Amino acid sequence: MEKKLWLIEQNYYDVKDSPKYETIFTLANGYRGLRGWLEFSKYGFCGNFIAGVFDKAQAQVTEIVNAQNPLVFNLYIDDELIDIDRSEILYFKRYLDMKNGILYTDVEIKTPKGKITKIFSRRFVSRNNVHRWGAEYKITPVNYSGKIFVENIIDATVTNGNYHPADKAKHIRVKESYDFNPGIALETCTIDKHITIIEGTAIKVLDESALRNRKYGVFGEIVRELLELRVEEGKEYTLQKFGVTYTSRDTDDALKDILACELKSFYEQGLQNEIRAHIKAWQEIWDKIDIEIKGDDLAQLGIRFNIFQLSSSAYDQDDRVSIAAKALHGEGYKGHVFWDTEIFMLPFFIYTQPEIARNLLMYRYNTLDGARRNAKLNDYEGAQFPWESADDGLEVTPKWGMDYDGNPVRIWTGDEEFHINSDIAFGIWEYYRATRDKDFLINYGIETLLETSKFWKSRVEYNEEKDRYEINRVIGPDEFHEHVNNNFYTNYLAKWNIEKTLELAEWLKREDNKVYNDLLNKLDIKEEDFKEWKIIKDKIYIPYSEDGKLIEQFEGYFDLKDIKITEHDENGMPLWPDLQGYKLGQTQLIKQPDVVMLMLLLGDEFDLETRRINYEYYEKRTMHKSSLSPSMYSIMGLTVGDTHNAYKYFMKTILTDLEDNQGNAEFGLHAASTGGSWQSVVFGFGGLHVDKEHHLCLNPWIPEHWDELTFNITWQDAKVKIVVTQTEVRVVSTKDIDVRIYDEKLKVNKNKELVYRK
Repeated sequence: MEKKLWLIEQNYYDVKDSPKYETIFTLANGYRGLRGWLEFSKYGFCGNFIAGVFDKAQAQVTEIVNAQNPLVFNLYIDDELIDIDRSEILYFKRYLDMKNGILYTDVEIKTPKGKITKIFSRRFVSRNNVHRWGAEYKITPVNYSGKIFVENIIDATVTNGNYHPADKAKHIRVKESYDFNPGIALETCTIDKHITIIEGTAIKVLDESALRNRKYGVFGEIVRELLELRVEEGKEYTLQKFGVTYTSRDTDDALKDILACELKSFYEQGLQNEIRAHIKAWQEIWDKIDIEIKGDDLAQLGIRFNIFQLSSSAYDQDDRVSIAAKALHGEGYKGHVFWDTEIFMLPFFIYTQPEIARNLLMYRYNTLDGARRNAKLNDYEGAQFPWESADDGLEVTPKWGMDYDGNPVRIWTGDEEFHINSDIAFGIWEYYRATRDKDFLINYGIETLLETSKFWKSRVEYNEEKDRYEINRVIGPDEFHEHVNNNFYTNYLAKWNIEKTLELAEWLKREDNKVYNDLLNKLDIKEEDFKEWKIIKDKIYIPYSEDGKLIEQFEGYFDLKDIKITEHDENGMPLWPDLQGYKLGQTQLIKQPDVVMLMLLLGDEFDLETRRINYEYYEKRTMHKSSLSPSMYSIMGLTVGDTHNAYKYFMKTILTDLEDNQGNAEFGLHAASTGGSWQSVVFGFGGLHVDKEHHLCLNPWIPEHWDELTFNITWQDAKVKIVVTQTEVRVVSTKDIDVRIYDEKLKVNKNKELVYRK
């Protein structure tokens, strides 16, 4: 049973489900992602995405490049191609072994001419050497002897946008193809940004006596090697495929030479050696990130899937890239980075792999100049981080989209969803609280906060009549309502952003006066500016109801038509109610939590009654039309005592892709939801939070059918293991730390287990 809790299985084949499973079975290592494309089918959406490789060319905006496909592996019995979609499937099973990061395929196929072949394969994308990937195929001719042709192909005919004909765009052109014998390579270059990508593969036949001939060929944008094998009925033949990838982002040296050397080395060292190193690397990762839930197998499997895929989407060797909304798993949202990273994904890395968290924040620092250009283009000061970001920090949100009838629809998020600035500032602060990384804060973090505060100073509008500062014409996290004034989330977090910047500027002045003065000179900030910022911060308008408890999402929200949600689908997701002739923006229906989201980020600034009142009000009006939504309601539900719904929302979150409850898993991973899954366990059921005094706090609650919850975190260089049962909380730390459990301050001594009985 324990092994089953590490396996994601597909026990049937239906071509209509292929795109969804391609996402679920994606293998990635932070450097690149290979979608779980099935070699023996000609359908689906192949995807080879390399982090940081963006291009525009014919596309509407800059987008991640779908690079040449190195996975093509065709088998011919004499002249008959094994095609699963045109053959009889006698047996089919695919499964992802998350513990070891290996995808298995086990099929038995009968061709139209009656030839039966068993194929058992495994594929991995190395976590040991990010430039390597590989596959192994065990092929058994069941009822025939004769010739099998093996066609190993690298295909550069790929395009982006195959989901929709209007979005199709070509981003690569072939530079050169190579015959290494053994092995082939195809070198391409992106059309606009001239990033060179080289893919190399080589096939090794372990039973060399079966190999008769090899041919090399180039067919336009395709390079191939063809192997001819003589096989005997009932005998198993093993073929291994070695893959290596490099881009001009990796090195200034000749890519052909680097790849040839690496491919030769990989081939000679053997596939099994790299698989062993890959498994060892995954074991080290799981030691940091694993969550154990005893008593709930579906929850256990679901949470492991989410943290497996999230951890696969980043690594610690490149601070020029971040995690896209669809990670490295698909083209959805064009591979762009959103607020999802800082608010939903970053906490997982902060508390499990802080070196990766630092890199994700360094991506924002390294794109700060682009954010400054955005601000200048829009007549603002400081830095305006893009709502959708690619490689340089410039805004890449499309200005226009199309509705179902082909009518142009203006997309306003890039113009109005300004809260991204404060989301990044919050991520910086959360990282520092947990790591105490002074070097990052002094040299990068505070500069970013100062630039975002400069932006808010230029963005607020003074209302002389009411003696207050307002932020008008914005979009908050709830994107059903555009062009709103004084959105609570936006205003409150802007106020917090300025306040935290002022606090940290004073800290830096004391900590390193030279850096402080140099930074102010660099950014053209004077001491007098801080006085103005303080006045602005104190007078930013925050929309509360008259009793001061129920918060108005934005000015005028309570005046909108209040339409009740009464029906739900088979996944428990709300169905659209009758809008009674109103446009969606004229109702109180919301896409995802907005007020509730803010109260989760800054929980200590709101008493429990305020959180409960707002949770109950907005939960009834939320359509959950974003995968970001359920996890936040799960955490807040646990905070205010709505434990039944909290568990329901948690299960919705962890099964977002596995059950495809948003209906769009084919476009890529719901990466924010994977981060929300981790937060639901650790911040929700584990009750972990940091209070205003920067104490690590635990206030856990677990469902009755859970026997035990175990998770690990990193807290200020200490490795901390936390175990929660129905009767006790156990904490072990590699260093002395202070912790508050149910508001009781306790000391955890190094390597000594603290047992707190409820």
